[in-house]
Amino acid sequence: MTIPLLVIAIGNESRGDDALAPLLIRQLQSESGTDQIEFIEDFQLQVEHVTDLVGRTAVLFIDADMSCEAPFHFSAITAAQDNSYTSHAMTPFAVLHTFKQVYGTDAPPCYLLRLRGYGFELGDSLSPEATANLEQAAAMAQDWLAQMAANLGGLSG
Repeated sequence: MTIPLLVIAIGNESRGDDALAPLLIRQLQSESGTDQIEFIEDFQLQVEHVTDLVGRTAVLFIDADMSCEAPFHFSAITAAQDNSYTSHAMTPFAVLHTFKQVYGTDAPPCYLLRLRGYGFELGDSLSPEATANLEQAAAMAQDWLAQMAANLGGLSG
């Protein structure tokens, strides 16, 4: 049986604020309190991630982003073809587009949580500003996941 909720974090802890998503997903995983959520962490999205969406009720992508407003931006997303489908790394939008091409149907409802990052150089530490953004995003994401799991009747304890 497929676990209904999926959280995919994209990021590289060796690149400063790009560690935001991996750090957040580990915190969410340790505090989730439900078996209704599967967590996947990877450096980048690839075409193989399309199969991870099959049978899900909802999917949350988490990524650091220099272009969004602080502390974070959360939105529902839809499929969109972009140039990333021909590269090693794909955007969440391209993953959804590929899902539709492969399976002939829309992907499950998907959401993107972009955390504002500032420095992404190899060897950098997490910036103080990104740390503050992480705290605020964690609270929102925990509440959202708890609500989604509760809607499934899947909270344990």
